[in-house]
Amino acid sequence: MNRFESAKEIYKALGTDVEAALEKLKTVTVSVHCWQGDDVRGFDTREALSGGIQTTGNYPGRARTPEELMRDFDKAISLMPGKKKLNLHASYAIFEDGEAVGRDAIEPRHFAPWVKFAKERGMGLDFNPTFFSHPMVKDNLTLSSPDGEVRAYWVRHGKACVRIAQYFAEETGVPCVMNIWIPDGYKDIPADRLSPRERFKSALDGIIAEPHDKDKVYITLESKVFGIGLESYTVGSAEFCLSYSMTRGITPLMDNGHYHPTEAVSDKISALLAFNDKIALHITRPVRWDSDHVVLFDDETREIAKEIVCADALQRVFIATDYFDASINRISAWVTGVRSVQKALLYALLLPERLKALQACGDFTELMVLMEAVKTAPFGDVWSEYLRREGIAEDYISEVKKYEKEVLVNRQ
Repeated sequence: MNRFESAKEIYKALGTDVEAALEKLKTVTVSVHCWQGDDVRGFDTREALSGGIQTTGNYPGRARTPEELMRDFDKAISLMPGKKKLNLHASYAIFEDGEAVGRDAIEPRHFAPWVKFAKERGMGLDFNPTFFSHPMVKDNLTLSSPDGEVRAYWVRHGKACVRIAQYFAEETGVPCVMNIWIPDGYKDIPADRLSPRERFKSALDGIIAEPHDKDKVYITLESKVFGIGLESYTVGSAEFCLSYSMTRGITPLMDNGHYHPTEAVSDKISALLAFNDKIALHITRPVRWDSDHVVLFDDETREIAKEIVCADALQRVFIATDYFDASINRISAWVTGVRSVQKALLYALLLPERLKALQACGDFTELMVLMEAVKTAPFGDVWSEYLRREGIAEDYISEVKKYEKEVLVNRQ
């Protein structure tokens, strides 16, 4: 008996059907963020990254052009198992030579190369308006600005992005998640907290009024606690964004780096699923704050996956990655993070269904014992079999280093 067959028997004794878990994992899509490959630079502006976020490090090989980013993304996804989508920001628009188009005037044609790229790989596309790193971000404000011209500019940008999201869905045949996040806030204690939120609410109403097919375009709204330079007040707080989403019938999105350090998104998933047909997640790894570290196979990532699986919500939760590390090889960062999400999903799918029954009948003694027993089950052997069936090698660092030597170090 080989190691996988032995693992199957061990999991069977615990009450888990390993083959069923592997089959179910094939149906789960993870949306992979493009911005890991170029440190969130994009192609539409020379502005420095700003808006309460930053990327640290200067590891060699950052993608500088759409062609380089596509090539790097191809390399990364060749080392990732499972179904994938490509998640783009509006700042990754591709313009013809000499063309100058503001973010408020971008069109589907500026993303046609990305659509071609995705369709050739059988992937869908997700999308994000880019409300940062731009001259029209005035005093760290966009949709909540007291300046009517600034607000109008970003409303036009948001509406343009809805049209592009519709284009993505129609072209790929896969629904597009279009996520709105703004950096708006103040460094120090504000005199007036309500007015910016009232302006933000009105601006959002203008954006989501743009005609779109709600079966093809899922507009989501993402909250945040704070950002660098915006430490005292964030307009789009968790309470605001959740209230807006619920009252306007759009989809709430939680980024697990966007809450206070003592909060856990894994604990919030079931609360949102109780009231929403669908929810969305950006999975990251905060270290003390929203630092967007590479996702690892850690406790919170596993707990997030467990909550989704336990709620039988794999088709109700849009799962996306969101992190950016320029201190290590960017291809490896991509692959490590997405594999970690896949590992967590598989780990959750291998948990015995009996756990829920034990809780329901109040047998917390056996529940604790079984939960501890699962921790030492031969998960690694099942993961190895999953990779084999996906045609993916377990060792990816060798391939990453080869690509770095042949491609990345030659970028000056």
